[in-house]
Amino acid sequence: MLRSESKDDDNPPCYDRARSPKVSPMGPQPNIATSAFLIGDPARAAMLVALLDGCARPAGELAHAAGVTPQTASSHLAKLLVGGLVSVETEGRHRYYRLAGPHVALALESLASIAPNEPVRRKVLPPEAQRLRFARCCYDHLAGRLGVAVACGLQERGLLTPAPDKRFEVTAAGAIWFGALGLDTTKIRPGRRGLARQCLDWTERRHHVAGPLGGQFTTLLCVKGWIRRAPSSRVIDVTREGWKKFKQELGVDEWDLRSE
Repeated sequence: MLRSESKDDDNPPCYDRARSPKVSPMGPQPNIATSAFLIGDPARAAMLVALLDGCARPAGELAHAAGVTPQTASSHLAKLLVGGLVSVETEGRHRYYRLAGPHVALALESLASIAPNEPVRRKVLPPEAQRLRFARCCYDHLAGRLGVAVACGLQERGLLTPAPDKRFEVTAAGAIWFGALGLDTTKIRPGRRGLARQCLDWTERRHHVAGPLGGQFTTLLCVKGWIRRAPSSRVIDVTREGWKKFKQELGVDEWDLRSE
């Protein structure tokens, strides 16, 4: 069943060229209203969430995720492109959309994390939602209960340490540990917030590891066979070898996590 679709001419203030923009006495201000308008539409929000795994997807797949017609999806995607929230790649006759960057994923996860806490009596989540809550990818890094547990394990073993501005710093022991796994932290180019960032997990309300280190570490875990990314969702599955290694290296036990 299709969602009720927003009107095509329902545009944010920046689209109204007849109005002259008001100049703030404090100088230029970030255009938060436009981004908030674009994310605030339920269909567009559903499309953006479908892209949170960092993959590029065609308009038809995003239309299905949002529950709207292909024509309406194209209109929504055009607005998201203009607003700088998505980018597009063309392969032959096909166009594939992805989030414009990790900063958009961070904004979406941050918005999700400020939702009201769930009541004490929680309703039973469907199986797919339970899997997403347990372990998922947040753009390019590991999130969910597993992601938070891994972040805790890295800190408890002195491999990462919290730093100002919501960052993590790699300790000397951490550089050796990551190097032994096959990840040379000295060759990772830091982002605007450094090598590793504390990302607030919207389901666990605690931090997991994001930033360049978080992304490359997650990729390495896939390459080494500890985890597998589901082909058509954000779900991450842990292999039998992965659980063995997580417990051995970081003290992350499968049964402890599943009993929480």
